[in-house]
Amino acid sequence: MDPSSSSGADLYVSGEYAERNPGYHTDDSPWKARQILRMLERHSLRPAAVCEVGCGAGEVLHQLQQHLPPGTRLHGYDVSPQAIALCRQRESEHLAFTCAGLPPAAEGPFDLLLCIDVFEHVEDYRGFLRDLRTVAGRVLFHIPLDLSVQTVLRAWPINEARARSGHLHYFTKDTALQALRDTGYQVEDWFYTAGGVDLGRSWKARLAKWPRAALAKVQPDLAARLLGGYSLLVLAK
Repeated sequence: MDPSSSSGADLYVSGEYAERNPGYHTDDSPWKARQILRMLERHSLRPAAVCEVGCGAGEVLHQLQQHLPPGTRLHGYDVSPQAIALCRQRESEHLAFTCAGLPPAAEGPFDLLLCIDVFEHVEDYRGFLRDLRTVAGRVLFHIPLDLSVQTVLRAWPINEARARSGHLHYFTKDTALQALRDTGYQVEDWFYTAGGVDLGRSWKARLAKWPRAALAKVQPDLAARLLGGYSLLVLAK
């Protein structure tokens, strides 16, 4: 299918994104949930009500439910009917899903909002970020850092991220954090997540993980800027 045939939310509502990514990246969900739990532990956070905007197939929330206290209320939202159809098999007494872009006011309030690999897909991402601020007291963002020296020099990784995953915006650590500050967030904490090291499945990814991991041990900022393969997990309010 022509990657340019849909743009913005149409890509997700039409089912085109589901055709390109039928599993909605559920293989990565346990790893993403571990990163979220790590941040919650760092700050001794025990949210009683959690929502996720852009929840995809709902597996991140499903994984979190297994580690959060019993009775924690979790609710996922996604504009894609195909994604929500996949979510239905994960619903339970305290885990629900709605086909919507943002939580209706009647379904709040929430203590924590998750925005995991989402706003790089949104055409007006600054307006989207401002809207999220009204939903919960704290927000956890996971942001792919698509821009690095190697991706700029090779060019095709950025084009592939757009064609396969629908990324419209590309960030470094500094531009991602500044985007949050520009839209009114107070950044409380952040750390790199090493998807390129932990999740690399192709032979190229397996080759790249050794220099990435070695450099990150001594110069994590340089590893992310030079070699890529990293994302940013940010806690903000």
